[in-house]
Amino acid sequence: MSWSALYAQLGGVNKHSTSLGKIWLSVLFIFRIMILVLAAESVWGDEQSTFTCNTQQPGCKNVCYDHFFPVSHIRLWCLQLIFVSTPALLVAMHVAYSKRETKRTILRNPGDKARDDLESLRKRRLPIAGPLWWTYTCSLFFRLLFEGAFMYVLYVLYNGFHMPRLVKCEQWPCPNKVDCFISRPTEKTVFTLFMVASSAICMVLNVAELSYLLVKALIRCSRRSRSRRQNLNLRLEQLHSTAKKENEKNETLLVSSDSCCSSSRTK
Repeated sequence: MSWSALYAQLGGVNKHSTSLGKIWLSVLFIFRIMILVLAAESVWGDEQSTFTCNTQQPGCKNVCYDHFFPVSHIRLWCLQLIFVSTPALLVAMHVAYSKRETKRTILRNPGDKARDDLESLRKRRLPIAGPLWWTYTCSLFFRLLFEGAFMYVLYVLYNGFHMPRLVKCEQWPCPNKVDCFISRPTEKTVFTLFMVASSAICMVLNVAELSYLLVKALIRCSRRSRSRRQNLNLRLEQLHSTAKKENEKNETLLVSSDSCCSSSRTK
């Protein structure tokens, strides 16, 4: 797995995200992926070879290990990071599609100005509004969903986040209840709690960013409604003033006609 390639893809999303999104990406790669690659793999690298049971029954050790470790922590965390990063790639695809349509329009008029426009388009940061707002908020929602789902799966599979020193196994073909010992349980517990805490921090950042986008959207909607209300009031005032002028004009004409009629009668 090439984590650098994933970082290169998410780096494009980072340019179009909010400040909280940039913090989320930093936490994702510094406190989760780097720790996973540099330290966690070495901690869990010998978990099966050093898993020992107080029996010589063939197959008992393998069955007990599969019972207590149905999925490796490393593989589960790798799968979690891939699922959590995938919604951000949807934002990158949306941005690329939007820029492609603009690029086609620019290329229809080739020249020096088109070259400058293409360079500025490459560096332009798209505002999170309109269709991009929906894509971005949906990506945040799915990030939260995947983070919570994987944390729940980890908690259910291992009965919590604490790694026990001793487990008792009664699986077939073990002759009776045997004791099995896990290597470096304290170290594995520390790394598990660290990864869970990093995941919780990412969830908090996603909730904060989602709330920030919702508040900004509500502010934009209120401004639009206020401007529409102001325009409507302005139009009503204009119509009222126009109607008032027409009424005054009609009254003037009526008065002048009455005066003409009275003068003609006098003669």
